[in-house]
This record gives sequence, structure tokens and C-alpha cells, in this order.
Amino acid sequence: MTRPGKKRARAASGAPGGSRHEEPGEGGADEAVTFIAEQVGALRKLAERHKLDVLHYLLGMTKLEADEHLRLRSKRKLS
Repeated sequence: MTRPGKKRARAASGAPGGSRHEEPGEGGADEAVTFIAEQVGALRKLAERHKLDVLHYLLGMTKLEADEHLRLRSKRKLS
């Protein structure tokens, strides 16, 4: 955990997509949506495990929206 007011250092990466340790939003909209979908999936499992039904539902809807966004973006790129 970081202290308020301090930014985490980012790992340098020569990879074109950036490192998984970079802060979200550094690589464009598609990378941000992919990151959000991954994190929401993990949070949704946590909500389910603790029987937080409304959070589980809302996080599921968020995951569906992120997945749909990625599906439509990749469909447009193929055209």
C-alpha cells in the first residue's frame, strides 16, 4: 500500500503494450478496459465468496460491459 500523496514507481518495460505493473490508463482505452475487466472479475469473485449479492451483481454487469466494449472494438478492427 502506498502513502497518500505518493505515486508508485512504474516498472520500465521495452514491450510495446507496456508492463502489467504500469498504472492503468497508460496504454490507451483498450488496455484500460482490459485491465478493468480483469480487476472487476477478481472483485466479483470476492463479493460472491462473502455473499455480497448486490456488489456481485453490479460487478458482473460491469464485467459484461467491459467485455462487450472489447468485443465490439476487436470486431471494428477486423473490418
